[in-house]
Amino acid sequence: MYQLGKERSSLMLGWSKTEKELYALGHRLIAGVDEAGRGPIAGPVVAAAVVLDPWTPVELLEDSKKLSPSKRQEASVLIRRHARAWSVGMVGAAEIDKMNIRKASLAAMAMALERLAVQPDYVLIDGTEVPSGNVLSRSVVKGDAHVACIAAASILAKVFRDDLMRWYDRIYPGYGLAQHKGYATPQHLDAIHRLGLSPLHRTTFRVAVAG
Repeated sequence: MYQLGKERSSLMLGWSKTEKELYALGHRLIAGVDEAGRGPIAGPVVAAAVVLDPWTPVELLEDSKKLSPSKRQEASVLIRRHARAWSVGMVGAAEIDKMNIRKASLAAMAMALERLAVQPDYVLIDGTEVPSGNVLSRSVVKGDAHVACIAAASILAKVFRDDLMRWYDRIYPGYGLAQHKGYATPQHLDAIHRLGLSPLHRTTFRVAVAG
């Protein structure tokens, strides 16, 4: 174990205290993981994994829910441009129905980690659960609000899924997917009652649909 000198530590402007502590323990490729789309009744669950470069800070890193859509898009571009590596994993509605949303979320996270161009030596995951894997990892409750690499993953997952739902809106018009992104809004429920379920809808979520 070694301690970061004050000068070198101050350069790590883009990292949180948690990431700096892991760096001091010798970890160099720290990945953050988060998902988007666990709660909707339509569309996939999407996870992102991001390995930030500690010497290239990324502006606008914040819990994705606290950023406006335009700021999320801007932050997404910066993350993809400056991160050491990033990737996305996705599990669709049919698979969610087969395995349940909890397992689907973990599967999407594992997929995102597997697709990284570099192999992380430590993984920080938002929430309370950790996907299976051989890399040292731990969960961080509300990590998207406190850990830079998790915030970056939160932004990428949210932007990727929102863009995807806008694309799906053209394929399955009438549901308003571009607006509500698959959540059970009154507009969405009304559209389901009029049009029926599309292939994007999670049939195991029918209690919400029927309500």
